[in-house]
Amino acid sequence: MKRTQEQPWKDGRRRNLTVCWEQLTSPQSQKEKTVRREGPKKGEKLVTHYVVDAKAIRNEELVQHEKKYHGRFIIVSNDLNLDAEEMLEKYKNQSKVEKGFRFIKDKSFRVSEVYLKKPERIEALSMIMVLTLMVYSVAEWKLREKLKETGESIPNQVKKQTQKPTLKWVFMLMRGITEVEVKTKSKTKIQVANLDEIKEKLIRLMGKSCEKYYF
Repeated sequence: MKRTQEQPWKDGRRRNLTVCWEQLTSPQSQKEKTVRREGPKKGEKLVTHYVVDAKAIRNEELVQHEKKYHGRFIIVSNDLNLDAEEMLEKYKNQSKVEKGFRFIKDKSFRVSEVYLKKPERIEALSMIMVLTLMVYSVAEWKLREKLKETGESIPNQVKKQTQKPTLKWVFMLMRGITEVEVKTKSKTKIQVANLDEIKEKLIRLMGKSCEKYYF
């Protein structure tokens, strides 16, 4: 569609309705494509230039109308016992739930590679995975609380100290631990190898129930 001279300014008004244009004029002039000291050549096609001359006025009526809704949004719930503050808090916490399901969809779990066919078996597997997510979330929360309580920290992926590690990163830090079985004539002794300072710190932070498997 070929634009007329006024169409660009009409588009501008659509994009910015809080501004009104008054005394809008667009005088035009014609100049040669390449400016020369001696002027344009004979028969040379001239290029038309437009200059906008306008006065912008703020649309106060529309601005006041927009202010009523600025920074506000509507939250709806079927729980009639929630007040506004509780509803907003639960709404903001939705990201934690979505983060958990993003964790389940991680490639390491291979959720897309489910080879079950019976609906009841698929439901059972889904239930196990949700329970796994619950244990994962509780363990992550417990570790973060212990780090905050003790003032301790561990290095993150970029070697900076953090008190809010993900449990997935903690699993990466714990890799390499090996159980070694040492047999002698009199007895067999089992030892845990490849423990370092960070691994020992993580184990102690998780409590006595975790320590008994390593120390």
